[in-house]
Amino acid sequence: MQELFSYNWQVREEWFEWCKGVNQSELTKERTGGRGSILKNLFHVADCEQIWMNQLQGKPVMKKDLHAISTLDEVIGFSAMTRQQTEFFLSLWTPAYDKKEFQMTSPSGKTYSFSYKKVMQHVVTHEIHHIGQLSVWAREIGEKPVSSDLIFK
Repeated sequence: MQELFSYNWQVREEWFEWCKGVNQSELTKERTGGRGSILKNLFHVADCEQIWMNQLQGKPVMKKDLHAISTLDEVIGFSAMTRQQTEFFLSLWTPAYDKKEFQMTSPSGKTYSFSYKKVMQHVVTHEIHHIGQLSVWAREIGEKPVSSDLIFK
């Protein structure tokens, strides 16, 4: 599991570097799909990571307003803090966590149960999904996207 989180963090860092070469207006421009903009998409993946990691550990979830995020530096700082917390949780991971059950109740009142392993897989694939959206948007503005190739990274 650690390897896939490390892969996602590496790709995320490369997107942050990519963003430094792009006009601020392109980073915040509202787009179709994802969370609506490049910055919001990047923030969203870090935010979802912290939400799931805090829930799995029984810690309070940090409430951040997606629409209040306006700078790349804010997103980078939040991502770094989230990564540090996730790395700590991963350092505690044992095979017993794979089968440990996590229960949650949706806003509609429905209860769900997932293994911790399934939640972790969801967090990894969720980010990959949103990184794909960034690649599409990069091409739309005439920029080469960051490579997300797992094997040749």
